Amino acid sequence: MNTRSEELAPAVRSILDAAADRPGGDERVAVDARSLSTAFATAEADGRVPVIAEVKPTSPTTDGARREDPVDLAESMVAGGAAALSVLTEPEHFGGSLDTLDRVRAAVDVPVLRKDFLVREDQLDAVEADLVLLIARFVGDDLADLVAAARDRGFQPLVEVHTREELAAALAAGAELIGVNNRDLGKLAVDLSTFEAIAPEVPDGVTLIAESGIATPADVQRMRDAGADGLLIGSAIMDAEGTDEAGTGGDVSANTRRFTAAETEEEV
Repeated sequence: MNTRSEELAPAVRSILDAAADRPGGDERVAVDARSLSTAFATAEADGRVPVIAEVKPTSPTTDGARREDPVDLAESMVAGGAAALSVLTEPEHFGGSLDTLDRVRAAVDVPVLRKDFLVREDQLDAVEADLVLLIARFVGDDLADLVAAARDRGFQPLVEVHTREELAAALAAGAELIGVNNRDLGKLAVDLSTFEAIAPEVPDGVTLIAESGIATPADVQRMRDAGADGLLIGSAIMDAEGTDEAGTGGDVSANTRRFTAAETEEEV
């Protein structure tokens, strides 16, 4: 790992420092993964926008926390049309856990992404999932080895980038699933034009996912027009109608449907 930590926002640097100290698994896992490309194709055939809805109890960029059972939230997202789910497993800053991912994956039949900050190969062995997130900025020169190690275990690696240079590294590493994070981890600022600038550089055959800052159905349409095959949406689904003192917010199923039906609504 060769991240230039001085270029990261303090909250992100704290997350990365914690990730470096987190242990990996004791035994190598072997995963029979559910296909994300098949899930996206099924959504498209059903007239739904392919959305990866994120089970995110809290984060450094949001206020409050959702305290419902994560399995209930996940099932509501699938009922709302989510093609896949993302489950936070980072414990210190996002309130996630490996157990939550296990429980969610057992309860649903869609692909589940492990959303965490993995920096070493042994950390892949902590839990089974269908996809794992590899952040190009965090793993640096180890990216190609981690992509290969993930595939060897049966995972589908989703490589996250924010710049053209990171995109080039992801493509050189053989990434077939690429997520463009609209959030700058140096400043935590979000700009949807980040995706629009990078998407034209992505070759055909790569599944391209827009991440962060997608807050409205209009944002969905904007990202789809720019070339997004799918979208990863977290806070806008979890907190679309706010979170009260009991840790509950809007109807997660209805919130999800706002985004999975966005293109249909535009046409009406």
